[in-house]
Amino acid sequence: MSQVLHITSRDNPVLQRLRKLSHDGSAYRRLGSVWLEGDHLARACLQRGHAVSLAVVTETGYAQSPALQALADAAPKVLVVPDALFKTLSGLESPAQIGFEVPYAGMGPQAQVLTPGLDSVVLDRLQDAGNVGTILRNAAAMGFRQILALKGTAALWSPKVLRAGMGAHFGLRLIEGLAPSDLDALAVPLVATSSHAGQQLHQLQLPNPCAWVMGHEGQGVQLELMQRCALTVGIPQPGGEESLNVGSAAAICLYESARQRLQG
Repeated sequence: MSQVLHITSRDNPVLQRLRKLSHDGSAYRRLGSVWLEGDHLARACLQRGHAVSLAVVTETGYAQSPALQALADAAPKVLVVPDALFKTLSGLESPAQIGFEVPYAGMGPQAQVLTPGLDSVVLDRLQDAGNVGTILRNAAAMGFRQILALKGTAALWSPKVLRAGMGAHFGLRLIEGLAPSDLDALAVPLVATSSHAGQQLHQLQLPNPCAWVMGHEGQGVQLELMQRCALTVGIPQPGGEESLNVGSAAAICLYESARQRLQG
C-alpha cells in the first residue's frame, strides 16, 4: 500500500529537490536520483523492473484518471499536488500529470565499470540531447545493450535525453565519463564511420560483437579514439549530401549490424 500525501506548499523540500532534477541536466549525479516526467517514461521504468522511490501526480489526474492513480500507486510514496504546483516541476511546454523519482543507476564504483564482450555504442562528446536520446533508442531496438559515453558527452540521464530516449534507458547499461583508453577493456572491435573510408557499409561483413563509435556532431571522432578503431566504413549517400546527422548515421549502422546477424 502506497503512502499518499497531499502537498500544497511550493517550498516543500521534496519538491525543491525535484525542481533541481528537472531543470539541471546533471543534477542527478549530485543528488543520486532521476526525475521521469510523463506516464510513458513511468510505465517504461516499471516494465523493466527499475526501482521507484516516489510518484508525484496532479490532483486532477489522481482524482479523475484511474490509470494515472494506479500508475502512481505503484510507487511506495505518492505526492498529490495541485496542477499549478506540478507545472513548477516540469520542463515541458505542456506539462504531464505524473512523474517518478527513481534512484540513479550510475551511483557507486561498480556501476561505472564497462562489461567486456558486449555489443556497445560509444558516444564521443556528442552535445545534442536529442541525438543522444535517439541513439539510445536505436541501440535498444537493435540489440546493442551497452552505451559508453566519453567525457564531454551530454548527460545521459538528463531530462532532455530521457525524453528523446522514450524509455530505452531502462533496457541499457549506461556508463559515463570514460576516456578513450578505458575502451581497451571492452575487448571487441571498435567500428567508426568516415567519409574517407574506402569500404562501404553494405559491402562488409561486420564484426560480431562490435562497438560502433559515434563522434561529435561537428568534429567527428577524436584522433585518439579513431586510432583505436579496427575498422572504418563509409555510408553511401547517392543523393550527394556532405554528411548525415549522427542520429541517422547510428540508425543505419546499427540496423546493418542487426540485419547481418539475423541473416547470419
